[in-house]
Amino acid sequence: MPTAKSAPLRIAMAQINPVLGDLAGNSQLILGAVKEALVSGADVVLFSEMVLTGYPVEDLALRPAFQSAAKKRVNELAEQIEKIGGGELLIIIGYLDHDEKPENALAAIHRGKVVGKYVKHHLPNYGVFDEFRNFGRGDKSLVIRFGSIDIALAICEDIWQEGGPVANLSRANPGILLVANGSPFERDKDGLRLDLARKRVKQLGCPLVYLNMVGAQDDLVFDGGSFALDSAGEVIARSEQFESSLNIIDIECEIESGSPDLVLSGAIKKVQGGVKTLIAPSLSDEEEIWKALVVGLKDYVSKNGFKSVALGLSGGIDSALTATLAVDALGKECVYGLLMPSKYSSTHSITDAKELAENLGIGHEIIEIGGIVSSFQSAIELSGLAEENIQARVRGSLLMGLSNQRGHLILATGNKSELAVGYSTLYGDAVGGFAPIKDIFKVDIWRLARWRNSQAGGKGLIPVNSIEKAPSAELSPGQRDSDSLPDYELLDQVLKLYIEKNIDATKIIASGFEKALVDRVVAMVDKAEYKRRQYPPGPKVSPIAFGKDRRLPMTSRWKES
Repeated sequence: MPTAKSAPLRIAMAQINPVLGDLAGNSQLILGAVKEALVSGADVVLFSEMVLTGYPVEDLALRPAFQSAAKKRVNELAEQIEKIGGGELLIIIGYLDHDEKPENALAAIHRGKVVGKYVKHHLPNYGVFDEFRNFGRGDKSLVIRFGSIDIALAICEDIWQEGGPVANLSRANPGILLVANGSPFERDKDGLRLDLARKRVKQLGCPLVYLNMVGAQDDLVFDGGSFALDSAGEVIARSEQFESSLNIIDIECEIESGSPDLVLSGAIKKVQGGVKTLIAPSLSDEEEIWKALVVGLKDYVSKNGFKSVALGLSGGIDSALTATLAVDALGKECVYGLLMPSKYSSTHSITDAKELAENLGIGHEIIEIGGIVSSFQSAIELSGLAEENIQARVRGSLLMGLSNQRGHLILATGNKSELAVGYSTLYGDAVGGFAPIKDIFKVDIWRLARWRNSQAGGKGLIPVNSIEKAPSAELSPGQRDSDSLPDYELLDQVLKLYIEKNIDATKIIASGFEKALVDRVVAMVDKAEYKRRQYPPGPKVSPIAFGKDRRLPMTSRWKES
């Protein structure tokens, strides 16, 4: 129940999907959200970290022209907000500022001006920002008194640290903490965020709003899932994951609770009620991963200006899952399949691929590659693995030719298990501009395929035979993946321990796995770094993704003992 020293604050949680570098376009998204917030009677509108510039900007933050443009744009945006009637609102917007170095900043906008800024003191993953500055004129400020409520600000990892900015807020005794985030998606991360936020609520004794970015940038996916906690740590609002939204929440906050750093003239509106605050349900593990992959692919294609994608359809589970993802992300009219059987391709490979294409409703064609492979072999005598790889490279060349001719973005269809052990052909099945399932282990590929079929109803979209048949590259007579690799169920257990848990080989063996198996898998992983460096980017959905979190030397004589 509200106390005599509390008052309601209406906050608009603006979860939007910016495009990196599109200052004008992102400004329009921001203005659109502010207009909607005005209609709802909001007092404060909170946006995500670096929402004006897009995130992460990486070394673009070091470009003087970009620095100047971002700083100029945030001031222009403040004036535009006042012109549309939002001058009395307090708007918190993440952007790139700069002084002697680039600054990951939050601008506090009120009455047509940037009245102050808070700058994040450290950004560990991207290393560009290392300054610690706060509001306005160089004074160390974290808390704004707006009306009668003291509003504290933090940026992303600020709340992950036991010491630092948030810990220092205890002395300021804020009425509420607003946290702007650009927190990338990982499996099982949502619960960690909530637990941490509750810890900060207990520490400060005030409500908290956690506003996260949504959308994808290169190989990162931002899942949104913004939430608000009351002073007891209870969830009172939660925005949908992977969707842009404006969620309105009324929060009881203590008034004039501490010593603010900045006092703004202006009054908080008297809350009239009638707001329908969303508390979105949690997603299942399969749905969460699927949506992350769909958003990752959709945004990469659209934000880079591609109109369509193409991929090789082999009749196997990997290409089937990738094609289904592509249709969910882009629509069937934007996906094209190329069937490229060789003399070793089984009949069911062609029929399964055709069934998939027909189920999805995508355009497709068949190109027999036997004659092309024979032409290669007549030019140079190759045998064994070298001969097998001719087929993969012919397919890769045809796909890239299709890309050049028709403008399709080619999708690589390799999974994390294959990528880990180097079970792919450079310039063959590894060609492409984007790899939607590169961070998904093979066992999870099967699980996602069954889940997606269950959502489709009836017999599903992905042919049952593609799911149930033994995996094969079909580059030689009767070939199976199991000829070259351990069973995927066993392989993926070792890979998860070695790659995602970073556990030494000796400890993996001690946990019950056979030494010969572990030694074999670890050796394959360590030798395949040069292939992984040349693989296309793809959405990160695990704690440790190749190309983003894990980078080993390509030249190394170190061996796990």
